[in-house]
This record gives sequence, C-alpha cells and structure tokens, in this order.
Amino acid sequence: MAGRPVHYLTSEARIDKVVVGPFENNAFVLRCLQSGEAVLIDAANEHELLIPLSQATGVRRVLTTHGHWDHIQAVVAARDAGIDVGIAAGDADMISGYDFVIDDDDVIEVGSLRLRTIHNPGHTPGSTSFLLEGHPVLFTGDTLFPGGPGNTNAHEQASFDTIINSIDRRLFTLAPDTLVMPGHGLDTTIGTERPHLDEWVRRGW
Repeated sequence: MAGRPVHYLTSEARIDKVVVGPFENNAFVLRCLQSGEAVLIDAANEHELLIPLSQATGVRRVLTTHGHWDHIQAVVAARDAGIDVGIAAGDADMISGYDFVIDDDDVIEVGSLRLRTIHNPGHTPGSTSFLLEGHPVLFTGDTLFPGGPGNTNAHEQASFDTIINSIDRRLFTLAPDTLVMPGHGLDTTIGTERPHLDEWVRRGW
C-alpha cells in the first residue's frame, strides 16, 4: 500500500483504509503481521483497485458488513479472483453470490488475529460488526457513525427502534476507547457516541 498512510498499526496488526465509489465507501484491509494473512472488510466498489490490492496483501476472504448495493459492487470480481466472500444469513438474498455465512458471535481467525462478529440488525436484517479482539477496533459498516446510527428511513426492512436497541445492547457495552471504523466517513469512539443515545432517540434518526 505504498503511498497510503497506515490507518492503524501495532506489532501484530495493520489496517489500511481505502475509500472507493461514488458514495465514498470505506473498505478496510486487516492484516496479521505475523502470518501475512489478511481480510477485506467490504468489497464495496472499484474492483480494479481492490482486487489487486487484496492479492498484494494476502487477502483470502471478504467480510461483508451488510448487503446494500454500495457495499458489494466488487463482490463478483473478488469471487472471480478466488477470494471467498462471506455475509450474514439475513442479508444473503441481497448479494449475487457468496461462499460462507457469517454467524453472530462467531470468531474469524486472520492469522493470529481474531475478529468476533456482532449481529447488529436495524440498517438491514443481517448487518454485522466486527470486533478485533485484543485491540480497540470495531468495524461497524452502516450501523454506527460519528453522530448517530445508520439510515433507517430509505431502506426496506430497516428499523430505527431495532438499530437503536442493537447499538445500545451490542456496541455500547464495549470499552469507551474502542475505535469505531464505519462504512463511510471518519472514525469515532464508543465513548464519544454513547452519551448521545437518548438524543438520537428523541430526534428519531
């Protein structure tokens, strides 16, 4: 990833962030520095960029946060390149093809790294976040952003009450210093967002 600043780096893990497509989707490459194994969080768009990048960094699997079209535009190209694609069962019918189902509270190993899956329905039925165990890192897709939850007004099967409950019970129980890396835009932290939950409920979005 020459020329790109590293988004997160320790002696064990490296995360690179690539912004792709007309909706400026965040795609993240998480790499285990001990084994060289890697995963791509959301094959969102610009396959001509993401596939060579994935091949160069050891990506073997794509973990899909949810099935909305702007997050899956490079899925076909990824599978054609021999990269396995996973998605939660609740969103499986939103995608043209996949190789494995992502279950709730599952552990996905990336070399010596471990990603724990967190089912976060509300934006879509199968929306899933990924917590990097042993590191203050959480990939939230379109469930949690700086300033509030993902949109529930413009999508079928979306529910504001469900996403609020999902954030409160599944994400706001995490440590305050947990970095939230969302599907669009800038990072935030659990501690920054948690105090505003009641405000979001009052405003209704």
